[in-house]
Amino acid sequence: MTTPILPKTAPTARGSGTVEREAVMIEIPIPGHGLLRLEHLLLDYNGTLACDGILLPGVRERLEVLSRSVKIHVLTADTFGTVRSQLVDIPCEVAVLPEEAQDRGKLQYLENLVPDRVVCVGNGRNDRLMLKSAALGIAVILDEGAASSALEAADVICTSIAAALDLLIHPLRLVATLRS
Repeated sequence: MTTPILPKTAPTARGSGTVEREAVMIEIPIPGHGLLRLEHLLLDYNGTLACDGILLPGVRERLEVLSRSVKIHVLTADTFGTVRSQLVDIPCEVAVLPEEAQDRGKLQYLENLVPDRVVCVGNGRNDRLMLKSAALGIAVILDEGAASSALEAADVICTSIAAALDLLIHPLRLVATLRS
């Protein structure tokens, strides 16, 4: 198992009088590509983090680890009405988008962040614009499959959400995939 690269951190004062460490971002130097400075993780829900509205095994633990390094955002139409209950106690922002023009809604959400500081993960045709526009786009092929347009828009393709999230927890794996 590879050792994770720890995120850059800065001290933060909290109300209790103690000082905690708050993560600023993940920095990953990729030879021939440049330095990725990732502050946000933007995730599709159904088909990416969940199947039939239920969070996939191992996702909760990985999101908890990553929440110390990046701000996590989950975008969904919430088809099954389970997103909030499934993500309870996971530090993340949840945005339920209208079913119409979800591709544009996800892109607009991304553009409200700093796109060159965002990694996106998704599987659907409605994820293709955000995957293409982010600093790093990761497409996943799970039980629901993946739209070919999402695969074409992505920088990296993984066959599990665990593998996709582990690329960020263990960035040398990502370096091995993306270097020139």
